[in-house]
Formats: sequence, structure tokens, C-alpha cells
Amino acid sequence: MTETKLPLIEVPIVDYGTAETEMVAYREEGTARALDLDNRGPIRFTPDGCLDPEIIDAYDRHGFYVFTNVIDERELQEIESDVAMMLDRAPVSKDALVDKHGNPALGVDLEGRNISWVRPLSDPLGGTDASYGRHQAKMNEPDPPSNAPDYVVQLFLGSLQFSDACLRLYGHPDLLRVAEAINGPDFTPFNEAVWIKQPGLGGSVAWHQDGWTHWESPELDDHTHGFNFMAQLYGCDATNGLWVIPGSHRVGKIDIKAMVNEAGSDRLPQAVPLICDPGDVAITSRQAVHGSFANTSSKVRVTINFGFHRRSSVIGIRSGGVHNPVSEYDEEYIFERSKAIAWAIDARSQHHPTEKRYTYEPFKGLEGQYVWGEETKTQLRDYNLRDIGI
Repeated sequence: MTETKLPLIEVPIVDYGTAETEMVAYREEGTARALDLDNRGPIRFTPDGCLDPEIIDAYDRHGFYVFTNVIDERELQEIESDVAMMLDRAPVSKDALVDKHGNPALGVDLEGRNISWVRPLSDPLGGTDASYGRHQAKMNEPDPPSNAPDYVVQLFLGSLQFSDACLRLYGHPDLLRVAEAINGPDFTPFNEAVWIKQPGLGGSVAWHQDGWTHWESPELDDHTHGFNFMAQLYGCDATNGLWVIPGSHRVGKIDIKAMVNEAGSDRLPQAVPLICDPGDVAITSRQAVHGSFANTSSKVRVTINFGFHRRSSVIGIRSGGVHNPVSEYDEEYIFERSKAIAWAIDARSQHHPTEKRYTYEPFKGLEGQYVWGEETKTQLRDYNLRDIGI
């Protein structure tokens, strides 16, 4: 896929002079270091069906891995079509109730938050108390183009209720086998979203670690806070993609503000970018320090994001505030939220009948009760009110 079919806002790409020259050098150095790591390649399983130990070892050491060629061209086109629909039906402006066609906008009748907006090239979270103060230091904010809108869409939350293609990807058997290998057969959902970094407009996400619970727990280990899959529709690189500090998931809670102060800028020298082609899927530990710069490039990034937890990390935990209302994650809560996995597996099985279907252990023997169809879709309405964040 070389050209986007998405209804994006067209703006001139600005030359940022010296600042851009410094970023170019930083990107080139980061890209070289990223490609020198031993954490990319196709998903591989051993003859007995286990995830290749070399993949697990590399993920354990670096805190992220790039799985190549996971999604084929047909599925990419299906995802692209749904994302285009979501953008086309988005509110015509922030807080509007109608889309650009004058029809009720996507998600306006839902209770849960489902669209996140950002001022062009801005960092709305860095250095604030938002999200438990996880984003400790502000990123550089380039001046946007003169004709830029006040806000642009950057994130669709609860995306499974809007896109059958995203739902089917959520049920991808190889990705779910990876989730099982890392988090056990009773793994639980986290949340799902579609990130859109519009060219010349997309905002930054300040350096952070995702977790806000468990940091003082004596049982904390390298992967207590779960992980995210990040499927790339058009690919990503150092100009528009996520950056990660390899190994940072292994050292507990980090003083990111001190790291930025030591670096003298938001260009942390330890970080490397995710380098992905269309159809690649990266997996990243939520404990790793990661972030992204404002997208001053001419390339859009569309990431289909979905994550999973260990059941032992969430059962009995009272959390909330970032991804969901304050709730206690008991067995009933987790089962209700996990229905999305069961429906996704069935939706994918119907759409890919020759593909080996994944068996999700908590719903084993119940598959006949969770059949995806038009009558089922209403049960995904506002499902993300039960997201499981820790």
C-alpha cells in the first residue's frame, strides 16, 4: 500500500530549519540502532506450537519486537476502508455533533469517550498531571502550518465497535498465540484504539511508561503491566512512528524528567524508533519508556492498537481513571470484557474459513454461544467502558 485513501487534511509541509536538521540526524542515528537490534522478523512457532524461544528472549531483553508481514494486502485494504469510514463520519470539528455531511457523527450517541482530538503538532499531556502524571516532561511543539485547523482527530477509542476489520484483526490466531505465550492462556483484554498521526499535523505523545499500578509491588517483574500490539496500516519510521528505549521495561519506575533534563532536549539518546512496513505488527511492553514526536513529515501513520494483560496482574485490582471508570476487576468483570475476544475470534473465523481458529481458554466449550453477526453488534456498544487498565 503506497498511497493513502484516507480523507486527511491537506497542509503544506513546513521547513523547520536548524531544528529539523538536528532531528534528521537524531532520526538517522536512531534508525541505524533500531535495525541493528535482534528483535524483528516473522512470527515463528516451534513444531510443538510454542512461540519461538528466540523471539521470547529478544522481547524479554528489549521490551519490544517487530513482527513482519503479519497482515496481508486484502486485510490491509479492509482495515483502510473502515478507518476511512471512521474519519469520514467523525465530527466535523471538536465537540460538533454532526459529520462533514451534516449527519449524526460517529459515536455521538455513546456514553464512553471514543474520539480524541489534538491541536496540530502539540503535546497536550507532557508536564501535566493528566493520566496520573505519567507524561513527566513536555515535548517540543513546532509551529503548525498557517492553514492548519484548530484540532485534528488523533485517536479512535473503543474501535472494535466501529470496525469489523479491526475486530477481525483482534481475533488473529497467531497474534493471540503470542499473547498466550507471554501472558498465559487466560490472558485478559486491555483496550483497543486506532491512532492516526496526520501528516504535518499529528501531535506528539510525551515520553512515558504506561502503568500506574504495581510499581511498588514485591511481585513486580519485567511484564507485570502487559503489552500492546501495534499493527501498521502504512508502516512507520523515525519521522512518524513510536520511539522506545530498549530494556527500560526491566528497571521499574523511571524518572523520565531527569532523563530529559540530562539529554538537554526531548531527543532521548537511548531511544530507537519502530521501523515497520505495511502489515507489520510491533509488540511493546507497557513498562518500557516510549513516546512519539509531532508528525512534521508528509507521511501519515495509522496504528491499530490493542493490548493484553496477565490475569494475575488485574484480578482483584481496583483501578480506573485513564481507560475506564473506577472499578474492581473481579472474575465477572473480566469475563464480560473478554467477550470481545470471543466475538473477534468468531468474526475472523467466518471471514477466513480456511485459517486455523484460535481457542481462547476462558471460553473453551462456549464458542457456540458467541457467534458474531448483526444481532451481536449491539452487545459491543460502549464495551470500552469496561477497559482494563493498570
